Amino acid sequence: MTTPEFDPTVYRTLLESTRAIPWKIDWTSATFAYIGPQIEHLLGWKPDSWATVNDWAERMHPDDRAWVVDFCISQSQSGADHEADYRALHANGEYVWIRDVVHVVRNEDGSPQALIGFMFDISERKKTEHKLLEMQKQLEDFSFRDGLTGVANRRKFDAVLEEEWDLARRHTQPLSLILIDIDFFKQYNDQHGHVQGDDCLKRVGAALAAVAHRPRDLLARYGGEEFVLVLPATDEAAARSVSERVRQALFKAQIPHGASPVSQLLTVSQGVGTIIPAASDTLTQFIEAVDRRMYLAKQGGRDRSESGAA
Repeated sequence: MTTPEFDPTVYRTLLESTRAIPWKIDWTSATFAYIGPQIEHLLGWKPDSWATVNDWAERMHPDDRAWVVDFCISQSQSGADHEADYRALHANGEYVWIRDVVHVVRNEDGSPQALIGFMFDISERKKTEHKLLEMQKQLEDFSFRDGLTGVANRRKFDAVLEEEWDLARRHTQPLSLILIDIDFFKQYNDQHGHVQGDDCLKRVGAALAAVAHRPRDLLARYGGEEFVLVLPATDEAAARSVSERVRQALFKAQIPHGASPVSQLLTVSQGVGTIIPAASDTLTQFIEAVDRRMYLAKQGGRDRSESGAA
């Protein structure tokens, strides 16, 4: 049986009929020995405009260029086949996501002789990945949100407080916490019903959200009719000031509470605590101390706050 004669024309036709874009770079001269004509359809640049590796590098998104070039050079010098995803500049000024798959042709001594590869258009794949990431972020956001009030939930509070505790201890900074309990909420529900009670909680959450205005401040629903504010890098005096803003925000909300013995409007009792965590301090003890202050505020007549340094 005779082996059919190799026809380079057939081979070239096959390469140039694929959607993948074949190319070859001579390592010593850093010039393109070949690039498929499909490149013009994908990126708008004529094949003869791809003369050197500088043309390849300069037609790359500035944010991708440095790491892609460094990565490809280091992998090629070591003789390792590799691939890289990056954004390539179209002749119309837009960017197209490319996956470059590279094979290193080596000399007998192992040094690079040439690079042979294929470019693939992965724009649609990247769009799908972006949509999936957005959906994942939304799901994560939903998992950290209280379903009724829309503020952060207890799970989010636990995660953030633990993180801020570690940061405060590491950087020797104050961390403040305000526990907020709606006064006589049971009586509110008894008088108005649970549907109105839920609406009340929503209004309280909306009023308190305006108080936590810094990027790292966190308002969360602690449970039932209790809310909590996490205030990083906040000393005792500043925490007391925030506590007063809580009281003012609820007063402006003008939520009627005819069943309250202390006011015709809805009020809250607050426990305020501040700490610069030391190695011997624990987060649980800090929360318990703030919780005790909140109950002292309730026992002291409600519609007030109890504060102090832990």
